[in-house]
Amino acid sequence: MNKIWDVYVYGDVNIDLVVPGVEALPEPGTEVDVGQMETFVGGGAALFTLGLAKLGVRTAFQGSVGRDMYGSYIRSLFRSLNIDDGLLQDSAEKKTGISISFTNEKDRCFLTYRGTNEGLSLSRMDLTQLVKARHVHITGYEGATNHDEYLNVIRRIHEIGDVSVSFDVGWDMTGAWYKGIFDLLPFIDVLFMNETECLHYTRCDDVLTGARLLDQYAKMAVIKLGSKGSLAVRDGQVFRAGSYRVQAVDTTGAGDSFNAGFIYAYLNGYPIDVSLRCANACGALSVTALGGNTAFPRLDELNAFMNEQKEGEPAL
Repeated sequence: MNKIWDVYVYGDVNIDLVVPGVEALPEPGTEVDVGQMETFVGGGAALFTLGLAKLGVRTAFQGSVGRDMYGSYIRSLFRSLNIDDGLLQDSAEKKTGISISFTNEKDRCFLTYRGTNEGLSLSRMDLTQLVKARHVHITGYEGATNHDEYLNVIRRIHEIGDVSVSFDVGWDMTGAWYKGIFDLLPFIDVLFMNETECLHYTRCDDVLTGARLLDQYAKMAVIKLGSKGSLAVRDGQVFRAGSYRVQAVDTTGAGDSFNAGFIYAYLNGYPIDVSLRCANACGALSVTALGGNTAFPRLDELNAFMNEQKEGEPAL
């Protein structure tokens, strides 16, 4: 069967209401005017998908929204970017998730209604659809809580074959940093972690040692280092790329934007060092405006930015 999608994504999608410049929440019984309040599509899996679509990658998204105006807004945005929303389900029981973000120059705090994201489970991924995709991207891992579910699904994906897999492990809210994650890694083509996640999961003292350890299990380990750029290890070989300097406005979705830039380059057969630079550029541009995907570049904008900007010194 012909591959009609480059990437198939299962995961979270919600609405982000961003209120910038909030130094303190109102006292009970009071009202405070704010100068700005913005509405965006959020959710790590959705932001990754939106980024790929802006780069011209054929994407399909499976998740759930409510039968409400926010669900309609999300579908409209997906369709405007040619994202296949045929697997995006409408829930009659729950409303579309909403996260309200109060931000200032020093910190952020959130009020979150999970809504339709509350029912997310990797076991609901429609594996019969994998024959249509070149690649599948997985998020939402919660350690021991859903480890068996992830191991079962990832094994089945591996058995189906003819599809590569990327996996962004995300932050462990429990703080346990479950060692069983290493059972998943042999089935992963591109493993994404940030520096802190790498150190916690590997129990190593430095990120390069941790990345080398992860590479012994996964086919490739890609580590996001923030302002220090990024690195990747594949078959024992280390690749590095420095960061791009930009004026940060909102760091929401920077990691998901990085992932999208890397997978775009990966699927187009770019060398790993070029893939890292592409990912760094997408992550950098994404933080230059409010919202997790607002400033994510289209392909011509990405090429122009990378040609004009000087890459920083390689990390480590």
